[in-house]
This record gives sequence, structure tokens and C-alpha cells, in this order.
Amino acid sequence: MAADPVGAHSLVMPSPIGRLELLARDEHLVAIGFDAAPDGTPGTLRGASPVLVEARRQLVEYFAGRLRVFDLPLRPRGTDFQHRVWDLLATVPWGTTTTYGAIADRLGLPPGASRAVGAANGANPLPVVLPCHRVVGSDGTLTGYAGGLERKALLLRLENVATEADQGALF
Repeated sequence: MAADPVGAHSLVMPSPIGRLELLARDEHLVAIGFDAAPDGTPGTLRGASPVLVEARRQLVEYFAGRLRVFDLPLRPRGTDFQHRVWDLLATVPWGTTTTYGAIADRLGLPPGASRAVGAANGANPLPVVLPCHRVVGSDGTLTGYAGGLERKALLLRLENVATEADQGALF
């Protein structure tokens, strides 16, 4: 993900889940990309953007365990259905999980719609801030995460949520 020269700004930051590239347009955070390109030096701000500085501050606080709720102006690009799913993601509290099926139920969707919810979850352009890592399979297993299951597990452990790998380590 690279900054769009027309009205977009980006910032690369280190994090416990790898280099993140934050992208803003019109004073809204629009995307967070994993595995930022090596040419993006951490801390380099391309274009003046107070929202990127604030997003970085809040992410640093989140990764340090001091922030549980993000308060940022967001404008992710997606379909109406994706936005409905993402709006529900924003309501999943820190340190808890939900399932794809539970989100489908909350949206009033028919049985079997959990796959559509999973696809919308996977298209989330604002991982961590819109906590798609808090969505697990119906049996509690970690499934699907655009950043990879290792990142998902790390984020859940950061929030003190035991994963099945953690459970296995107990026995």
C-alpha cells in the first residue's frame, strides 16, 4: 500500500505484528496495511496529517496494553454490506471474541451467512482498529485473518484472550 499522491498521506510504523502502513485521506484513517514496504522508513510521514499522528499514538498505546477503545475518524472503503459488518466489529469489546455466525445473526441474516460475514471481515481495510481479529470460528478456533493466524493469535494474547494454542500448552 503506497500513498496516493492526490489527497492521501501515509505513515509507516513498527509494531509487535510487523511494520504497519497507515493511510489517511481527507483527515480520515482509511487503511492499515501489514508488512509495509522496506522503502517506508518507520516514523516517516508522507504529507501532513494529524489523523496519522493520532492513529500512531493510539496504536502504540493499544500495543502497550493501555488503550482498549480507538477513537479515530474512520472512512474505510467498502460495500454497504461490508460496512454493516465492520460497524459490528467496532462493538466487539477488548478482550472478548465473537463468531462469524453471531455477527450474521446480529445482522438478521439467514443461516449459512457466516461465510459472507467472513468475506467482509477479510476485506476489512482497518485491522486492529476495527477488531476483525476478535472474530473466531463457531468452535472457538482461530480462522481466517488477512494478516495471518500468527498475528491474530498475538493480538488476542495481547488482549488476554486464550487461544486454542494457549489451551494446548496447558496440557
